[in-house]
Amino acid sequence: MIAVLGLVAGVVAGLLVRPEVPAVVEPYLPIAVVAALDAVFGGLRAMLDGIFVDKVFVVSFLSNVVVAALIVFLGDQLGVGAQLSTGVVVVLGIRIFSNAAAIRRHVFRA
Repeated sequence: MIAVLGLVAGVVAGLLVRPEVPAVVEPYLPIAVVAALDAVFGGLRAMLDGIFVDKVFVVSFLSNVVVAALIVFLGDQLGVGAQLSTGVVVVLGIRIFSNAAAIRRHVFRA
């Protein structure tokens, strides 16, 4: 329940404050969001499988976001940012859909 209240409070605060993303961070934000979603879906799957560990989730969440952003940053520095961004999104997308399928199988027993 605390997590849900925190989520609601965060959404309300975001809507009221309307933070602006600096232009230098803008290209990395979508990749960071996809990486964070991968960690969230992985955590939900682990919870349903009964193997959830909060420390592992936090480390996974933070490392996913940092590694994905660093890969895209490195791609920008090498001049192949779009290709590496696409690669990161594809890999994380596959992991998200894999976790979503496992969650669906667990919830619906199908």
